[in-house]
Amino acid sequence: MSVLTGMRVLIVEDEPLIAMTLEDILIDLGCVVVGLASRLNEALDLVRRLEVDAAILDVNIHGEKSFPVASALQQRGARYVFATGYGLQGVGKGFSNVPVLQKPYSQAQIAAALEALANAR
Repeated sequence: MSVLTGMRVLIVEDEPLIAMTLEDILIDLGCVVVGLASRLNEALDLVRRLEVDAAILDVNIHGEKSFPVASALQQRGARYVFATGYGLQGVGKGFSNVPVLQKPYSQAQIAAALEALANAR
């Protein structure tokens, strides 16, 4: 059994096609998608209400940075990765130790990033 089997993952992504593709990839990897948010306030609400093991956060959500969501996840003890088309330059200095998935990403890259999070616990 993979360390990803049953991992509860939150998706924060404002592009519907990317979000749906990511959801399919996560399900194929054995993860449980516990929520999908396309707005910052939705994401913060889901972090407060749901049991989340890990999250994939698009850095730029409708022009706003997802850093408040990252901070909320940290406070709850959940791990996360950022997804961005801007590389490390798109991530704030306070989050330089957080893994970054460069868009476009593959299923293998998502699996590797989530496995690294699971093994870091």
